[in-house]
Amino acid sequence: MTARKLDGRILADRVLEEVRATVAARPASRRAPSLAVVLVGDDPASHVYVNAKMQACTRCGIESHRIALPARADAATLHATLARLGEDARIDGILLQLPLPSALEARSALAALAPHKDVDGLHPLNAGKLAADDFSGFVPCTPAGVLEILQRSDVPLAGRRVVILGRSVLVGRPLALLLLRRGIDATVTVAHSQSREVAELVGAAEILVAAVGKPRFVRRAWLRRGAVVVDVGIHREPHPDRPDATRLVGDVEDAATADIAAYTPVPGGVGPMTVAMLLRNTVLAWQRGGGG
Repeated sequence: MTARKLDGRILADRVLEEVRATVAARPASRRAPSLAVVLVGDDPASHVYVNAKMQACTRCGIESHRIALPARADAATLHATLARLGEDARIDGILLQLPLPSALEARSALAALAPHKDVDGLHPLNAGKLAADDFSGFVPCTPAGVLEILQRSDVPLAGRRVVILGRSVLVGRPLALLLLRRGIDATVTVAHSQSREVAELVGAAEILVAAVGKPRFVRRAWLRRGAVVVDVGIHREPHPDRPDATRLVGDVEDAATADIAAYTPVPGGVGPMTVAMLLRNTVLAWQRGGGG
């Protein structure tokens, strides 16, 4: 069996082209959608991610605004910045880049977002709407991207056994809710740090989503023959053959070499689709606000 690569870059390009076409088709009297990205501090990885998102905005005709706050910014300053953006009629979507510096609490900052501009889908109101099967909110970008990859790759979901490793509010929990929706109808198990016999759970998965946050945590030997493996993790570690270099790895140990049906690569799998979902949510916010 030769595993099929579920190429997130190719699939994300299709979504971005759909987003670009929607923006380009707007009436001449309508302004373009706009996204504000709030970045606190100087985390190098966060700067890379923000640059990628802003480049994607340019490609799709979406205006982007970077609001940079120093690492020493306090909660009051951050919350005031988010409130100002929430009231600005020229801004359709707001993204608070995580992680925040250790002195700031992400939960309270996310709650300070205007829910109708929370295009990352992390405000408590949007989380509640997802749990209630209410489609008027925003779905978090990474879970939405995982589902998009599976659907666009024609991976059957109804009735299939899906195991999600990780119960975070960013990925695991919202993804479980998405997969349980009527019309998708997967059979979902969520494993976490206190789960027992994780290898056996993984071995029973027809579809595995690894979002555990530990490099190469899932061993090849655990994977079920014919499984579909979606690797959400991304970690930088020393390169085994080049002492002066590093490489990116996921939560799964070399899934491509296992006897499986399909896998997402790292890098180039879930990451690009996450960015595409952010831009799609931004256009949705623009349309709901009258911009479309």
